[in-house]
Amino acid sequence: MTGNKAVAYKEAGKVEIIDIDYPTFELKDGPGVNPANVGRPVNHGVILKTVATNICGSDQHMVRGRTTAPPDLVLGHEITGEVVEVGRDVEFIKVGDLCSVPFNIACGRCRNCKERKTGICLNVNPDRPGSAYGYVDMGGWVGGQANYVLVPYADWNLLKFPDKDRAMEKILDLAMLSDIFPTGFHGATTAGVGVGSTVYIAGAGPVGLAAATSAHLLGAAVVIVGDMNEGRLAQARSFGCETVDLTQGEPKDQIEQILGVPEVDCAVDAVGFEARGHGKGAQEAPATVLNTLMDITAAGGALGIPGLYVTGDPGGIDEAAKKGSLSLSLGTGWAKSLSFTTGQCPVMKYNRQLMMAILNDRVNIAKNVNAKAIPLEEAPKGYAEFDAGAATKYVLNPNGYLS
Repeated sequence: MTGNKAVAYKEAGKVEIIDIDYPTFELKDGPGVNPANVGRPVNHGVILKTVATNICGSDQHMVRGRTTAPPDLVLGHEITGEVVEVGRDVEFIKVGDLCSVPFNIACGRCRNCKERKTGICLNVNPDRPGSAYGYVDMGGWVGGQANYVLVPYADWNLLKFPDKDRAMEKILDLAMLSDIFPTGFHGATTAGVGVGSTVYIAGAGPVGLAAATSAHLLGAAVVIVGDMNEGRLAQARSFGCETVDLTQGEPKDQIEQILGVPEVDCAVDAVGFEARGHGKGAQEAPATVLNTLMDITAAGGALGIPGLYVTGDPGGIDEAAKKGSLSLSLGTGWAKSLSFTTGQCPVMKYNRQLMMAILNDRVNIAKNVNAKAIPLEEAPKGYAEFDAGAATKYVLNPNGYLS
């Protein structure tokens, strides 16, 4: 039996490399697996040998102890891999194919999947609509920060790269297709970014930088990124963004200095529920970003909200926040006729187009998010550095595919 090492959540602030079973075409019991999913046959799936699997800010929420994730949950929902085994019901995907795995797990059969709402598939998670690999309350599908991973509904879920050699030349860019590039693009698209738009993006982490990259790709005239981390703001400036230093206070005045007016056409929340207030030493204030975006977005505009919000947060600042209840100025949004789009990005809606943009040199997403490949064994260090604010997108290299 082939060995399989994986990155597992142990307790708040701690991940470890552990040995896990090599995948089979059946969902077994384990940490976080919904009992209704135990024993579920996956003859429609494939087993991938992992080429790249990224550390995500959403993983970091769990590792900080800010969710109800159980110990030994195997992490990782950003997966790129080579097919090494196919289930008996797989028709089109073949052994040897190099593929991107959307972080959403979707059946391809339910009403939502047929309507391209693959982030809220109705059939893969008994708890609620929507599922993902290696994530709390998502049905228990084992994460991909490992040597090998099982991918269900493979003919539907996998995006096969058309030429393996050409794909490997751009593999760090293509590794961003599993989540952050489509997620950033979804944030920009749902915010209404188009040719000539002025855009404010809250957060200069990898998703925020992907949203900024997407805004440029969509033709924005000015892209402004706000954050408190100077290293991450410098990364945004490296590919043509204007920046706002939120340690200096509310962004409105700095936006006016850039644009001549204190508002933008479109706004994206790439921060989520661990948001802080503005100014030096600001403490956690989870509604800050959403209320600020409503304030600075022009009447009739829209907010894309790919930043993660949860219904269970043990570390919330008060009892309401622990249940995902925030003090939003909804009256501001209503008075300005603002539109909001929240929730998981439906990756399959965008990933093929973005793949073509990468393969044809229209975008350099890996450079823009400062992607860095590290061995699987260095995952704990990568998590720690990312949590400390490194302006880096860490890409794990479990099987030595990445130079």
